[in-house]
Amino acid sequence: MAERELDVLVVGAGVVGAGVALDAVTRGLSTGLVEARDWASGTSSRSSKLIHGGLRYLEMLDFALVREALKERGLLLERLAPHLVKPVPFLYPLQHKGWERLYAGSGVALYDAMSMARGHGRGLPTHRHLSRRHALRVAPALKKDALVGALQYYDAQMDDARFVATLVRTAASYGAKAANCARVTGFLREGERVVGARVEDVEAGGEYEIRARQIVNATGVWTDDTQAMVGERGQFHVRASKGIHLVVPRDRISSSSGLILRTEKSVLFVIPWGRHWIIGTTDTDWDLDKTHPAASSADIDYLLEHVNSVLAVPLTRDDVEGVYAGLRPLLAGESDATSKLSREHTVAHPVPGLVVVAGGKYTTYRVMAKDAVDEAVRGLDQRVADCVTEDVPLMGAEGYRALWNARARIAARTGLHVVRVEHLLNRFGAMAEEILDLIVADPSLGEPLQFADDYLRAEIVYAASHEGARHLDDALTRRTRISIETFDRGTRSALEAAELMAPVLGWDKDHIEREVEHYQKRVEAERESQRQPDDLTADAARLGAPDIVPL
Repeated sequence: MAERELDVLVVGAGVVGAGVALDAVTRGLSTGLVEARDWASGTSSRSSKLIHGGLRYLEMLDFALVREALKERGLLLERLAPHLVKPVPFLYPLQHKGWERLYAGSGVALYDAMSMARGHGRGLPTHRHLSRRHALRVAPALKKDALVGALQYYDAQMDDARFVATLVRTAASYGAKAANCARVTGFLREGERVVGARVEDVEAGGEYEIRARQIVNATGVWTDDTQAMVGERGQFHVRASKGIHLVVPRDRISSSSGLILRTEKSVLFVIPWGRHWIIGTTDTDWDLDKTHPAASSADIDYLLEHVNSVLAVPLTRDDVEGVYAGLRPLLAGESDATSKLSREHTVAHPVPGLVVVAGGKYTTYRVMAKDAVDEAVRGLDQRVADCVTEDVPLMGAEGYRALWNARARIAARTGLHVVRVEHLLNRFGAMAEEILDLIVADPSLGEPLQFADDYLRAEIVYAASHEGARHLDDALTRRTRISIETFDRGTRSALEAAELMAPVLGWDKDHIEREVEHYQKRVEAERESQRQPDDLTADAARLGAPDIVPL
């Protein structure tokens, strides 16, 4: 990237930054993408993992946001990423007879109608009304007195970190240059104009310059920090709202559908997640360490208390496999309640050569990216093609459905159980063939990872060889989700995973030991933070385990 001037340099490889890189490069612009840590290491790997219009925004009368998000949901399900984005049902328990069914039912009916009106509701069943008896057949885990009936509707979900990694790879396949562990330390100026960035190689050390005609700041909750490097007052500010999630085994809640529950502040989701449930989220202001937001004991108690209010058999701390905390980037408003701050996005051009994009929802990342590149193009003083990402499937999408139809034959050919083939297809799409090639070359890679048998050993190797995983934490936390899906949080799988990554990344025995030790310390620091009573003490406990490569 440092060799020649780029048209566009994107700073930050969360879902928006990766989306900007894909948008820019598919318009024919020379594009670079730099990320200080790993792809999606911030907010974009710690979401509720939903692709949805947002029923609560409909209640807030934000029709434009809901309409836009529903269109994007349809595109992702049908065209752009059918291998990664899947339908998911939700049950909304009704607690009041008469008026609540009419009120909530009207909202869900409008939600479906807005989706169908644009032709992007195909593939998702419409909502239905359920009696209490029927609802309890769908979700036997619910207390009988917790509902008088229910509504069931559909949204969609994905693995957020995997989605971003696939976005980055897709952008790279069209010619974008992408580098993780590349931290921007400052911007280059010629007069008022920003003409590039100084970038530190966090792994190898040293600093280099990347010159670009336009730079896009897509750093999410770090927007204000990045903007401060320019030395100019920003046109808006971004506040961080912390949301935490719990992961529990699937057998702890007997239900064939996810749940959506009202809370005094917002809504609570119980989301099907393979052999697990994800329960979340909270919504509280956060002004401490942004790199490693910490879940406190109070946060965990809040979620358990609210979900237990409707469960016949309550969950306890012992049921919790994993906990994760993330920060939402919200455009600062006048209200002190972060749940009321805007989820709309904003694009600004505060100084020549620098575009800032902030706010928004995961679901609408593509629209945010389009708007950011449109703004950057205005500063290029040349004719540039319009956005085409509405018609650019992500890597793995092309051929996915044909391979899915042939999954039994693939299983017979490879010797894998058909369930394993389905797992690979739903995580990698047509790129699953590359993992199958690894297994053909080394059949031991077709074995499950010890103590995390949802994943094959080949997936760890592939994370290092094809997906940019530089450290053990990258593989166990983002390329797989072992760190939140096992009671030991991946510590028992750590050594085997590190030994699988070692030949690809050139690690010796000492390096393997350092990676494992760091991972174990990180897990223990997170556990300790989750025993603390409040944000301040939880933050201090989490910071007891520094990054393996400090920033």
